[in-house]
Amino acid sequence: MVFEKLSIRNMYVLRLNPGDDILASLEETAKKNNIKNAVILCGIGSAISYHYHVVGNKELPPRNDFVRGEAPSDIIGITGVILEGRIHAHIAHSDTEKSYGGHLEPGVKVLTLSVITIAEVDNDFTGFDTPGNVEDYRKK
Repeated sequence: MVFEKLSIRNMYVLRLNPGDDILASLEETAKKNNIKNAVILCGIGSAISYHYHVVGNKELPPRNDFVRGEAPSDIIGITGVILEGRIHAHIAHSDTEKSYGGHLEPGVKVLTLSVITIAEVDNDFTGFDTPGNVEDYRKK
């Protein structure tokens, strides 16, 4: 386990409009604001489509199983990190019968709106989303 104390530099609130692609909007926000490392604290809204992947087996590296489709849903959560400018976000959707989601992929379009809160940090997150020991990864 690796524990990091974070120093928040800036907070951003991103408001997306109908038809906006969530992942593309997060990438554009990070690029335009030169956000290298951040924590995606929360996200809510509604969507007309879904596209995510989940781990598909128990071996490392795991297989990615992709799920994609079009259906209205509430976005009940978007969380993740920005690592060296790269978005690593997860999304959870719900409808009247189920909740579903995983690693956010391109093509998730907003229905009414989506609001996402991002906390930019001074810390270096190198290796945080790589399986194994983060300290070993940082030495490379």
